This record gives sequence, structure tokens and C-alpha cells, in this order.
Amino acid sequence: MNDILGITFPIYAAVVIGYAVVRLGWFKPQDMAVLGKYVLNVALPALLFNAVAGRDLGEVLHPGYLLVMATGGLATIAAAWLWFSATAPDKPRRALAVMGASCPNSGFVGYPVLLLVLPDLAGVILALNFLVENILIIPLCLVLMDLAAGRGGGSPLRLVGKALFDLLKRPMVIGLLLGLAASASGLTLPAPVNRMMGMLAASAAALSLIVIGGSLVGLPMKGNKLLAGQIAAAKLLLHPAMITLTVLALPLLGLAALSEEMRIAAVLSAAMPMFGIYTVLAQERGLGGAASIAMLMATSGAFVTLSALLFWLI
Repeated sequence: MNDILGITFPIYAAVVIGYAVVRLGWFKPQDMAVLGKYVLNVALPALLFNAVAGRDLGEVLHPGYLLVMATGGLATIAAAWLWFSATAPDKPRRALAVMGASCPNSGFVGYPVLLLVLPDLAGVILALNFLVENILIIPLCLVLMDLAAGRGGGSPLRLVGKALFDLLKRPMVIGLLLGLAASASGLTLPAPVNRMMGMLAASAAALSLIVIGGSLVGLPMKGNKLLAGQIAAAKLLLHPAMITLTVLALPLLGLAALSEEMRIAAVLSAAMPMFGIYTVLAQERGLGGAASIAMLMATSGAFVTLSALLFWLI
């Protein structure tokens, strides 16, 4: 149990510190937005580039892991769609719930956790997760939200293309793609450049957790609490369950089983609370209350569910 607390305590202590410094007025809520932009646009792109640029492409791309995360993510979307078709009061909230259930916070929470559990693989796992999330899961969820809100304005394929184009402009994706290009070309970066990228990357883990905690202050707490509780439960329980089933199904389908470390990484990655911009996307559609409550429930509840998963997996 001490080993488990050795992983979860530093993570949630940093989240609590972030919450406290904003609640005490040492930082303003808008300061968290600035720090969050630094993490998203500088630290995480440097981390992703660093994680893959210095490795052989074969070490970075794990087809089995990508298959598990893609298949498990799609299964989560399908199961959540069926679940919330029966419980969500309307289509926009159903689409919002599906996104909350299937889009984990791989950068701000997942990477710090994996850095403590699997330090040698944490950067590569983050890169693999971002590939699946930014190319498949997030665009599909955005399309579902736009269609539910009557923002179709064209075919679903066109909406997917627009979502992908918007995602490809993000610095995190650019950093990942540049890293993959450097890995594929065998390019060796000068030592000063490597040290600079490493310095920026090292700032990502702690600062991202501070931002998560600080961002919880002032979230709108008026909304459908029953729906929010279901979204949080789907994220923390349904998504890792679907990934676990997918991992177990691989050998039954004649495919190579994942290594123990990759299996642990896949299940833990799915067990993270929903990604940080979830509330922003919800507020744009007038659904910020339910999303904020779900975010708070999932972020706090993950302390229990992650501890239980770590006890089971490690």
C-alpha cells in the first residue's frame, strides 16, 4: 500500500497545491490559463519531441498498443452512446457525455502518473496516446457534438477533416510529428538542443498538475449532477474496462499479446479523468455546468480508482 501511495500521493498533493494557491489568492484563476498554455504550447510539445526524436522509429511505434487504444476507445464511444441514449435528456448532452467518457487527460494527469510508474516509457506512451486521441477519438467526439448541436454544415467526413486539420495545427501535435520525422530520418540533434528540449520537457509534469488543481477553482457547479456523476463513472470505470477487455481479446484473435508494461500503460492511460479542455468545449455549447461537475468528480474520484488499479496491476 505504501508503494501505491508513493505514486498517487505526489500526484494529488500537486493538484491540491494548485487548488490552494488559487483559492488563497496567490494566483488568479486566469493565471492558470496562462500556465496551461505554456504546458500545452511549450512544455508538452518539447516533451513529445524529446520522447521520440532520440529513439528508433521501431521503438516508438507499437502497433499492438495503438490497436488496443484505438479499438478500446471506439468501444467506449459505442458503449457510452448506448448508455447515455437512455439517460441523457437530449442529444447535445449525450454527445457531451460520450466525449467525457472516452477522452482521457493524457498530458496533464496521465504523463505525471506514468512518469512515476513507468519512467522509461512514459514519454513514448504519451506520444502513442496522443496519436490515437488526436487522429481518431477526439475528432470523432467533436463530430458527434457538432452533429448533435445542429452544426453539421456538411457531411460527417468533411467535419472529421476539419477537426483533424484544427488538431494538426496544435503545437503538441506539431512537436510529436517533428519528433517522429527526426526518428524516421535518424537525425542526431546537437547536444545543446537536446539539453534545451529536455529542460523544457522536465517542466511539464509538476506544472500540469498545478494547473489541473488551480483550474478546479471557480468552475460552474450548477448543472445536471446525476448526468455528471454518470459521465465521471463512465470515464473512470467504463473506459479502462473496455481497454482491459481489448487487451485480453488480442491473444484470442491470434494477435500478439502486449508486454506487461504496455498492458499496464494502456489500462492506466484509460483510467485518467477527462482532458482539460472538456469544460471549455462544453461551455461553448452552453453545457458548462454538467461538464464542470463531471470534471471535479472524475478528478477527485480518480484518486480512489487509480489507487485500486495500481494495486491490481503492479
